[in-house]
Amino acid sequence: MGLTLYGASSALLLSVDLGLEPWGVFHQGLSELTGLTIGVVTTVIGAVVLLLWIPLRQRPGLGTVSNVLVIGVAMDGTLAVLPEVHATAVRVPLMVAAIVLNGLATGLYIAAAFGPGPRDGLMTGLHRRTGRSIRLIRTALELAVVTTGFLLGGTVGVGTLLYALAIGPLAQVFLRVFAVERASGGSTVVATGQPKRDILRQ
Repeated sequence: MGLTLYGASSALLLSVDLGLEPWGVFHQGLSELTGLTIGVVTTVIGAVVLLLWIPLRQRPGLGTVSNVLVIGVAMDGTLAVLPEVHATAVRVPLMVAAIVLNGLATGLYIAAAFGPGPRDGLMTGLHRRTGRSIRLIRTALELAVVTTGFLLGGTVGVGTLLYALAIGPLAQVFLRVFAVERASGGSTVVATGQPKRDILRQ
């Protein structure tokens, strides 16, 4: 449910055309360049990033693989049924709703504790290998992808800035809302050792 809502919220943010989250800008830019749908690009980039886990010795979980497979499909499916919206008075509330829904989806996904998304795993893997702070690694990655995406034709706007400011607090709130007690011993499909504060990126 969390991954499906994440893809749907990203599609909604794309449809209002007021700026995407950093990885969304990158995916949109590649979509413009290749002619592939943004959902397909999201899936392919997720798989490529997952390959980068190998030298970092990251361990994927069920949630990691599901992330690659579900979000892109959910995005394309949502975009197929969303009507075009042109009025600013409608686009702005939809942008805010998309960001809140994305935070809710992030809380659901992380609370399930089935392993980080490919991009979060890349961040935590680089953190362990380099000794640099999570904040520095995440900031560097996001700046790199948003700049590259913008140069490729991705949409950067007020939605990008609002997302960057709001997603952390929103994810934290919803993570507390959806937190569940886990049985001792855990599950064999859960990737261990990942902090709950990691945020799905897209």
